[in-house]
Amino acid sequence: MCFRKNEIKTSFYEEVFLFCRMDKQQMIERTRAYVKETLQGAEGGHDWFHIERVYHNALLIAKGEEVNLFIVELGALLHDIADSKFHNGNELIGPQKATVFLRSLEIDEGIVDHIVKIIDNISFKSSLDHKGAQKFDSPEFRVVQDADRLDAMGAIGIARAFNYGGFKNRSMYDPDILPNLEQDKETYKKSKAPTINHFYEKLLLLKDQMNTPTGRRIAEKRHVFMEQFLKQFYAEWSGKV
Repeated sequence: MCFRKNEIKTSFYEEVFLFCRMDKQQMIERTRAYVKETLQGAEGGHDWFHIERVYHNALLIAKGEEVNLFIVELGALLHDIADSKFHNGNELIGPQKATVFLRSLEIDEGIVDHIVKIIDNISFKSSLDHKGAQKFDSPEFRVVQDADRLDAMGAIGIARAFNYGGFKNRSMYDPDILPNLEQDKETYKKSKAPTINHFYEKLLLLKDQMNTPTGRRIAEKRHVFMEQFLKQFYAEWSGKV
């Protein structure tokens, strides 16, 4: 059992408190090492550096929310441990790998279940399956989801979109292929549309789907940057600048 600082009465309990804190920190460090090793050689938009950025985003957002930070940290670190688009569309592998790893840390089963539900529901395509509604919700989930979505916006989001498009050998832009704004989950997963379409089918939609005040504030700025990018892109494409 761990104690809050204001509950510590003696040096004995101080030692117990410090032990518990160190124990959780060791779990975080083991998770970082596991994820970093697992994602070696991953596509550049979904590699360890993506995880690290989402982790830092989550810590920033969590400062303004009442959450279990341990769950937020583990959820952020494990949220893309096995992205389904790199596993033939199999959406079970990520939650399964996370479950096995978390149980190896002997974490409370309730926490394991919470983190796995975050992983299972965090993706944009999951919201398409429920017309914007989430099957699962918690303060920790909202923080991690915002943190992940922020990494799909702004300069990083643009870079990731074109990196993945190149990885899949997709065209950058085709004026004859219009964005599909009425996609369901399965259509979204099977899409081979040009990368520019992805801005309209996902990236520009994220600003209005953020969960937290901090997430919304950061998303506003990144959204504007993407709009400016598109304006410049179309001007250059048509030879106007």
